[in-house]
Formats: sequence, structure tokens, C-alpha cells
Amino acid sequence: MTKDKRSFFERLTGAPISGEEESEGINSNYEEETSEEWESSPAKEINLYDESGSDTEDGELAMDVAQTDNEIIVQTIVAGVKPDNIDISITPNNLTIRGSREESKKIKEGDYIQQELYWGSFSRSISLPQEVSPDDSEAITKNGVLTIKMPLANKTKAHKLKVREG
Repeated sequence: MTKDKRSFFERLTGAPISGEEESEGINSNYEEETSEEWESSPAKEINLYDESGSDTEDGELAMDVAQTDNEIIVQTIVAGVKPDNIDISITPNNLTIRGSREESKKIKEGDYIQQELYWGSFSRSISLPQEVSPDDSEAITKNGVLTIKMPLANKTKAHKLKVREG
């Protein structure tokens, strides 16, 4: 049994591409044109795909990941999601964001002229390029943008141990 690979668009939005776009080669042309750019990109060190390996129907968040001298900053769009409905897990090497965007007004499927918004569960896990301090991290939403700031772990700071007599 062969499993079809989800396209970049499908992974980004959680919505399947139409058969017409697929037959015209829009997705495959994009992947061919950008593969060379991707190989030379500094972001290739960050695993931007879902690490869970699950084939769930969750939408996948698009993210901007940046690193300064002191922290790693991740931004993603979470418009329409209440802060209480966002679950963020941080380890020194990984970040996972999960949540759900609920449609406030139900429209009958046949009434849509065009439907592009993603409603439902979403998740995203990435490997961080450098260790961070999860306990000192912060997350803020403003105008539908979630910003997570994770201070880099201070590996050069020595921790002194006191020797006790047993």
C-alpha cells in the first residue's frame, strides 16, 4: 500500500490541493524551483516539518524562526484562536505548538463560493538550532500573531558545586 506524500501547500495550510492544480504541475514545479534555494538556505538546519511522523489531518502552522545573540524567536499566525486554546511545549531542543481554530458561524458546505480558511486542529513541532532555557521562555499574542521568545541556554556559565562531608 503506497502512501501519497502531502504537498508543501497541504502541509502549510492543512487543505488539500485540487486535482486541477496537481495535474498542471504547479506543486511539483514549485518544489523543483525551490529545492536548490532550500539546500543553500541557513534555515535548513532547522527541521521545519512535523517530527511526530503522524499522518493526522491537523493543519500545520507556518512559522518564522530567527536567532539573535541571546534568544530564538518564533512567530506564527494564530488569528481567531483564544490564548487558552494554544498549547506550547518547549524542551531545550524542541518546540511544539498545538491548538484549534473553531469556526464561529456554520455555513452550509454548498453555500461556499470559495473556501480557503483552515478550521480545526493545528500543530507544529520543530527542532531548535541551539539549546534554549524553557523556564525563561515567554509567549505573547498580539493582533493574531503569536511570538515565542526562548533565551539561549548559557552553556559557558559555570555552576559551582559545594562538596559535603559524608
